[in-house]
Amino acid sequence: MQTKARRFADALILYKDRRGDGMLSKAQLRALSMVVLATGLAACAGHRRHQQESLQFQEEPVATLYNDGANYMDAKRWTDALHAFQEVERQHPYSSWARRSILMEAYANYESNKYDDAIEDAQRFIELHPGNENAPYAYYLVAICQFERILDVGRDQATTEHALQALQDVVRRYPDTPYARDARLKIDMVYDQLAGKEMAVGRFYLLHDQHLAAINRFRNVIENPNYQTTSHVPEALHRLVEAYLSVGMTDQAQRAAAILGHNFPGNVWYQRTYALMNARNVPQVPEAEAERRGWFSRTFGTVFGRS
Repeated sequence: MQTKARRFADALILYKDRRGDGMLSKAQLRALSMVVLATGLAACAGHRRHQQESLQFQEEPVATLYNDGANYMDAKRWTDALHAFQEVERQHPYSSWARRSILMEAYANYESNKYDDAIEDAQRFIELHPGNENAPYAYYLVAICQFERILDVGRDQATTEHALQALQDVVRRYPDTPYARDARLKIDMVYDQLAGKEMAVGRFYLLHDQHLAAINRFRNVIENPNYQTTSHVPEALHRLVEAYLSVGMTDQAQRAAAILGHNFPGNVWYQRTYALMNARNVPQVPEAEAERRGWFSRTFGTVFGRS
């Protein structure tokens, strides 16, 4: 880059002979100084900008970039890790490192609770590399992101349904992997969540004396095979006893109470049912009689259907 003095000297040459003696007036000198100064500043700024651009877009070895990202991950600096792996993709898009970086980006977003971004990265990996050995992990990461976004039972369960579908997809595609084993455990938790939603709605109906609507909700918890192993079944049976007694369906209440006592004899919900039946002067049906009537032939399933 030319020095300011050299640029000023060159400019003087351009203005030589403007006056007969080859000299400039003070006004011309001031004007020329301003021109030269502005030109110099612009040149310096352009030079600095060029240097910065050279530094910003300087390509680095792929291993260096990837290891930087891994080190950031170890330090739980998720945002820095994300940027490092994105740089791997940008500078070396066709390398095997770039392929791995997509999953690392997904994981960094997951750890940052940016579930939408994590799902997008994982699905991008699946679309680009469906047969890759790490595809099961990508499917699993999608499922985990959906699972961890499940809201409480009092809210809409669309997210829960999405989590269930994603977890089932892992089990269906990769049944013998550790991912599928964990997915099965989480599927049970999701069913418990969905059954809990049914219970919450049923309790609302029961509280507002909408007994038939409540009965349908509680029966769904009992009769849906996916809900029969959840923690809500004993309460659902007890609530059925409450609802049936409220509408005078004594036989159905006795059946629900007998099934509750048969399957959960020491449960707190059976103790409540026993107390409720005594308070309403409704006799308990002995287990032998209940069995004779076939109430236990299929303890769950359609036990509340026609008999």
